Amino acid sequence: MILLTLLAAANLSGASYYLAPRAEQVRHASHELLRPSGTVGQSAGLVALVVFLFLWLYPLRKRWKRLSWTGSVGRWLDVHVFAAIGLPLLLTLHAAWRSQGLIGLGFDAMLVVCASGVVGRYLYTRIPRTRAGVELTRDEVTRERTALVDEIARLTGLPAPAVTQTLEVDAEAQAPITAWSALTQLVVGDWRRWRLAHDLPKRWAAMGGQVDAAHADAAREAVRLARREIALTQQARLLDATHRVFRFWHVAHRPFAITALVAVVIHVVVVVAVGSTWFY
Repeated sequence: MILLTLLAAANLSGASYYLAPRAEQVRHASHELLRPSGTVGQSAGLVALVVFLFLWLYPLRKRWKRLSWTGSVGRWLDVHVFAAIGLPLLLTLHAAWRSQGLIGLGFDAMLVVCASGVVGRYLYTRIPRTRAGVELTRDEVTRERTALVDEIARLTGLPAPAVTQTLEVDAEAQAPITAWSALTQLVVGDWRRWRLAHDLPKRWAAMGGQVDAAHADAAREAVRLARREIALTQQARLLDATHRVFRFWHVAHRPFAITALVAVVIHVVVVVAVGSTWFY
């Protein structure tokens, strides 16, 4: 977050140059630094290139289990999304807020990739997984839900069937038919889960559960576990639909990523070939 803030601040600090008409930019005091081939502009481009190439390591981590020593897929995805969010800020510094022609196409494709990546991250987290990022089977989801209910019952002092009743959400929801309806139900389900979890202490207290001030720590832990149990219930119900949306997302995400890669490679080759750099 600090890096993103610094990048945003760097963009804003040069606004007087970036927003000036092109004819006036060449007479601006910061022109030699901030122009695309200047020290700041091209340095940002070099860092953006490194970040962009780094983003392509994530698909390798997903497919090659031999790279498991580098970290879990989930952790890699977090870094992948963070780097993708920061990339447009680097690119705007490099391009001096202007993009046209081939690199403009690549820039637009990259923005689409970054935006769709956030959606992909959301969908990824809506598929039940272990901490290592391995997808859970339906039997494993059922076993984890049962264990969570038992633990919540122990913490609150309520019978397990009563706990299960308080955790019910979307009981009358129908299985989504289209990808859009599935995505809508995922978002609505998040909001309902948040509301239900917020009200749980009151509901448990009304049923005689141990959620008073003397059991505050246990109550907070019970709510945390309840959020996980409710999420697993919702995810299991929408699992097939989520997989379907995830496949559609891959189909839309990949062409834009390849387009951005081709545009970047051509841009770098041309720039180096004509020697339009401050380091070469």
